[in-house]
Amino acid sequence: MGEDYKVRLEVFEGPLDLLLYLIKKEEVDIYDIPIEKITKQYLEYLELMKMLDLTIAGEFLVMASTLMYIKSMMLLPPEERVIDEEEDSIDPRADLVKQLLEYKQFKELADHLEERERERVNIFPRAASVSVESEGVELSNVNIFDLISAFSDILKGAAQEDLREIFEDKFTVSDKISYITGVLKNNKNVKFSELFDGTANKSEIVVTFLAVLELIRLKAVKAVQKKHFSDIFIEMVTAG
Repeated sequence: MGEDYKVRLEVFEGPLDLLLYLIKKEEVDIYDIPIEKITKQYLEYLELMKMLDLTIAGEFLVMASTLMYIKSMMLLPPEERVIDEEEDSIDPRADLVKQLLEYKQFKELADHLEERERERVNIFPRAASVSVESEGVELSNVNIFDLISAFSDILKGAAQEDLREIFEDKFTVSDKISYITGVLKNNKNVKFSELFDGTANKSEIVVTFLAVLELIRLKAVKAVQKKHFSDIFIEMVTAG
């Protein structure tokens, strides 16, 4: 992208968030995870995140190794999966399922408490409040994995080409930010996929996506869905 600035976004959701997202997206049983399928998708998401220069915590790579290990264990006959002499043969996924269930319960409780807090604030408005702005990415009801998933679908639909020149000077994040804000000035919102209409190649697709992420980071726009895994819409954030 030449002298154009690079987008640097922390991925605040962790590896368990990504796994729960994939399990929900694929509508699979959390107690009977198709480990080969989920591992493949998990690694694909990691590759996309690396390609986009998203800051990936080490926990993502540890989870990748864990999934690969579980996958290899699943290929063994049950009698060869014994951990030690005191234990019977177990499902290699058991510990992972336990982690996911505990984390899912924790997240649901946190969401519930957050909702209760919003309700309490609406009932008893404070005379004065201090707004603490997060440096993270505010995605409304759309998380980073929803956006990466939608981006992946668009990328797969593009003509096949060499991605080594993905950050060529022809397309810049600044240009695409101007383009997106221009579109939104004339529309209340726009479907995420429509922002990529007319893109010439994968290079332009990637830079357009980075521009969307940067606008979200700057809290200039937000991404919304009517329901999980439905079409994503981008809209301007209004002041106040």
